[in-house]
Amino acid sequence: MEQMNILLVCAGGMSTGILMKKMEKYWSDKGIGLNIKAVGLSEYQDIYQNFDIVMVGPQVSYRLKEIKENTQLPCEAIQSFDYAVANCDNIMKLAEKLYSEK
Repeated sequence: MEQMNILLVCAGGMSTGILMKKMEKYWSDKGIGLNIKAVGLSEYQDIYQNFDIVMVGPQVSYRLKEIKENTQLPCEAIQSFDYAVANCDNIMKLAEKLYSEK
C-alpha cells in the first residue's frame, strides 16, 4: 500500500493531534505513506471526501453511526486503551481492517 488517507475525528481535535503525530512517525518507520488529519466533530463533514477511512476517538464513539451514515466510508472507533497510550501497532491493524472494507 502506497499511502493511507485517514481522517481522525474527536471532540475538538486536540488529543487526536498528539496521537496523529505518533501515528505519522510509526507509519513512516514502517515505510508506509500516511495522509492523516485530526478534526473535531464540527469539521469532518467539510473534508471527509479527501479520505479513505475514518477513525473516531473513543470520546465521540457515540456518534459513530451518524459519522458512518454521513460519510459512507469505513469507520470505526479506536479502543480507549489504544487511544490513551497511542498504541500505534493496534491502531494500524484497525486501519488495515478498515481499508480492506473499502
